[in-house]
This record gives sequence, structure tokens and C-alpha cells, in this order.
Amino acid sequence: MRPGPAPYCASVTSRSGGTTRRRTGLLAGVALLALLALTAGCGSSAAKSDDAAGGGGGAASETSVPADTTPTTPPGPPMTSCKTVVHIGDSTSIGLMSPAYLPKPAERIDAQYARVGVTSTRAEISGARSIVEHLKNQLNAEDVAKQVKAGGYQGCWVLALGTTDAADIAAGSNHLQDERIDKMMTVIGDDPVLWVNVKTLETSGNWANPNMQVFDQHLESAKARYPNLQVYDWSSVVQDPWFTTDKIHYTSSGYAKRAAMIADALAAQIPATS
Repeated sequence: MRPGPAPYCASVTSRSGGTTRRRTGLLAGVALLALLALTAGCGSSAAKSDDAAGGGGGAASETSVPADTTPTTPPGPPMTSCKTVVHIGDSTSIGLMSPAYLPKPAERIDAQYARVGVTSTRAEISGARSIVEHLKNQLNAEDVAKQVKAGGYQGCWVLALGTTDAADIAAGSNHLQDERIDKMMTVIGDDPVLWVNVKTLETSGNWANPNMQVFDQHLESAKARYPNLQVYDWSSVVQDPWFTTDKIHYTSSGYAKRAAMIADALAAQIPATS
């Protein structure tokens, strides 16, 4: 195969020989101008090729955009969508509202709920309260919930119940865990619920922690039946030094932690919508 013609941009060489060239100055000037135009075109083409390939020598075809330096407002603390809360509790909640345990009002549970966005708290707390049994003719937790709902309440609920219930079941009650949980949830209906689970440091007897753990297991399973039920796993975060010597209730420091952490759980598990 015959080789094709050399490209225009091949290197240009001059040839000298014995042949005498007689060109007029005009023709030589025209030839020189043509040669310069040809080589200039090749140089321009090569420069464009270098630029396209990212080679050195050509100016950058794009300008860099500086990073956005607009200052941003840091997010605020977690808040809850609950504007009203009914807190129903047994004796493990008494210290949450007691000036004897928490002399600083800001540490009490109503102030802690307000910190995460709650505007109204109704505390329904009584010693040894259970969902079913009555102590000294006091209302049980189910009756309290019925009374609240009868007044037309629609809002959030925090239930700090189960310690007395677990002990009553261990003592022989025929009203077992699921029945007790269902009683409360049936009365409450579709309102949002945060249920604080239970723990003791007791190792034997009706108040022993294994009985509390069984109640917590049923409480966790109840979430499948009630989409509006959230469980705060207090039993996994409470620390032994927060308990008093009776191994069931809490010290002042323990109650301060309990109030703050329940409020934080409310914000985390029933959060405000943006």
C-alpha cells in the first residue's frame, strides 16, 4: 500500500543543492508568508489539543467556585411534639415532684418536661400504685386514666408503672402482665404514650428484679399491639448508686437524673415535627 501524503503539520526542512533557484523577491516573500501561516495553524491546533488533554501551557477552561461560607444556625436541643402530659406513677415517681428530694424547682419533672417543649403537666402520683389493685381506697392507675379521659383530655401520657404490678403478680395476682398493660392502653386509646420500664436491685422476694424483667419483656412485646406506645428503657441506664438502701426507690441525685432522662426520652421518642 502506498503511504498517504504527509500531514500538513509535518516538520518543514529546507533543502540546499547544486540547483540554482531563481525566485523573485516577491515569490520568496509569498512562500515565506504561506509557510508561517501553515506552521502557525499547526501550533494553534497543538495548543488546543494540549488544553483538551489537560496538558500544561493552556489556561484553565473552568474557574473554581469557592465553598459556601454562609454561617448556619446550630440546631437547638431536642424537643417533643407533646404540649400536654399526664404523668401517672407509683412511689418511684414521688421524688420527681417532691421538694424534700428536689429542693430546686428546675430539677423537678414538670420543669424538665417544660424544658423539652411541654406547656402543661398533670402529675398523678401515688405510693404503691398499681394498674389493678387499690391501696387504702386510693384510685388505681386504670381508674385515674379513666377519670382523666372523662374530662375530655387528648394529649400525651407518661406511665411510670409496673414496679408494684410486677410485685403483685409475684405475690399471686391472677391479673397478669398483658392484661394490666392492655387495661391502660385501652383507656388511653390513640394518644401518644411513653411507658417507663422498671428495675430494682432486689434479688429475692416479690420485689426482686427478675420479676421486673418479666414485666419489661411484656411491655416491649406490647408495642406490636399498640403503635402509639413507646417504651423508655430506664432499666438499661439507671445506675446502682442512684438507688436508696431499700433497693427500689431513688436518692435525690437519682431522682434528678430520672426526671431529666425521662424528659429527654420524651423528646427523643415522641419528637417535635419540623
